[in-house]
Amino acid sequence: METSLNRDNRYDHSRWSIAHVIEHQSIVRSKQVFITCEDESLTYGQAYSDAGRVSNYLALNGAEVGDPVAVMLQNGLEFCRIWLGLARLGAVHVAVNTDYLGRFLVHVLNNCEARLIIVDASYLERIADIVDELHYVKKILIVDSNVSSPSIDLNTRFDFTIPRSRGVIEIDIFSKWRQCNDTIDFEPPTYKDVGCVMYTSGTTGPSKGVLMPHAHLYLFGLGTIEHFQLDENDVFYIVLPLFHANGLFMQLYATLIAGARAIIKRRFSASAWLSDIVKYQATATNSLGAVAAFVLDQPLGDMDKKHNLRVMGLAPVSASLEERLKERFAISRIVGLYGMTEINIPLYTHVDVDKPNSCGRVWDRYYELMIVDPVTDEQRKSGEVGEIVVRPKQPFGFMSGYLNMPDKTVEAWRNFWFHTGDAAWMDDDGDVFFVDRIKDCIRRRGENISSFEVENAIADFPGIREVAAYAVSSSIEGTEDEVMVAVVGDEENIDVDAIREYLASQLPSFAIPRYIRLMSELPKTPTGKIQKHLLRQQAITEDTRDYAKS
Repeated sequence: METSLNRDNRYDHSRWSIAHVIEHQSIVRSKQVFITCEDESLTYGQAYSDAGRVSNYLALNGAEVGDPVAVMLQNGLEFCRIWLGLARLGAVHVAVNTDYLGRFLVHVLNNCEARLIIVDASYLERIADIVDELHYVKKILIVDSNVSSPSIDLNTRFDFTIPRSRGVIEIDIFSKWRQCNDTIDFEPPTYKDVGCVMYTSGTTGPSKGVLMPHAHLYLFGLGTIEHFQLDENDVFYIVLPLFHANGLFMQLYATLIAGARAIIKRRFSASAWLSDIVKYQATATNSLGAVAAFVLDQPLGDMDKKHNLRVMGLAPVSASLEERLKERFAISRIVGLYGMTEINIPLYTHVDVDKPNSCGRVWDRYYELMIVDPVTDEQRKSGEVGEIVVRPKQPFGFMSGYLNMPDKTVEAWRNFWFHTGDAAWMDDDGDVFFVDRIKDCIRRRGENISSFEVENAIADFPGIREVAAYAVSSSIEGTEDEVMVAVVGDEENIDVDAIREYLASQLPSFAIPRYIRLMSELPKTPTGKIQKHLLRQQAITEDTRDYAKS
């Protein structure tokens, strides 16, 4: 393995950019299959050539080196082509969650200041709904698998237009990229340049755009390669969305760097998971706790141990899930890990260390990590709970800051350490054990949810005087949290069902509260601050409406 890494110059940070890596692999393994999605495949050579055409087409549509380009697409080959094309152009890929709508989508598109956005046709109406609130968008490119000809009349194909009081937004079909040449004149970006912006949950404000340099992106992939022992013979099965770092960088980019093969599913299906693993002879995959839990809930079958899957990443770490996965599917290696979009993956478990529920030890070649007092920042002793703080050893191996939010960047970087807001403790061997979130953030099925944004959406509902959104434990193992809101209305008979129906039209599906509790008042401190920790302690009460049972 070490020989292969040296041969491919994987530790030469001067070549740590997506454009460099795809060019290298297109030369070394041009005819080898790189990506398969829904039984359609791209070789490394085809992926490189298509990326060149895409980059030229984006340039024709006004995208320049360093420009943000917002991409709102499902998993698929077009997503991959755009990802690689933006990298070859040297533009910044702004990955937009496909569940975003309304104010969530307005905030992201205005905060990133993208003039060009690429969206799936099925999301175009969401753009139409908010178009007058968008300050920067000038052009929309539509990805539509039903469009067979790039010369189709858009007014015929789509039965609504994009009105805008402040000017016209141009619309065109993305598939015209096929008419472009694949030779480009753009200088590839360097490891120092920002290659991606991903939005992560705010706690006391809107979601924050994480500025991710190419070195940071590369280390997501390199970490997977080292700790999964990934090489060119592996087949990586990817079911997580590519608009998140786990799917795009920990899995797909790791596959690219290793010269392996990626199997990309448009969406996760628990019933199809094992049959896909067998069909594609997958050897590696990543799981959020929810994915593993749903897979384990499937009926036992003859193929449970008749597959090639040898390694699986697991986050959040659960000793129970790990034991059940190993026992049922005979997976030889479960890799526990801890990370964030901002800080990469500084913790991985090791094959020769048996520490149930541990997130692992620090990847000390590239990162430093401490457990500190969340108020004083003084280092905690072994076994004492404190806040996880992290900083990189590799220049640009970390986020560069929050986009257009310098105050939030400074706040997170107190005393030269990035403060994660997560509580944990470390044992004498350096193994870290996650405890809980210090910050007021909700994590549901792999999505970070800003309580501020949920509360902001509910506050617009008529008759709402006060609201608090917070996390309660999920009954499904591995799914982390469920969203709960407590509301105080102007009248006691406020319609809770109407609140839930309203939120379903305003929030991404993952952020819609499962539980709503109508209260006469919220617990507060003497200074008037809502005491969410008391609400969390009370959890599910008799007066709580559970919409999973409605």
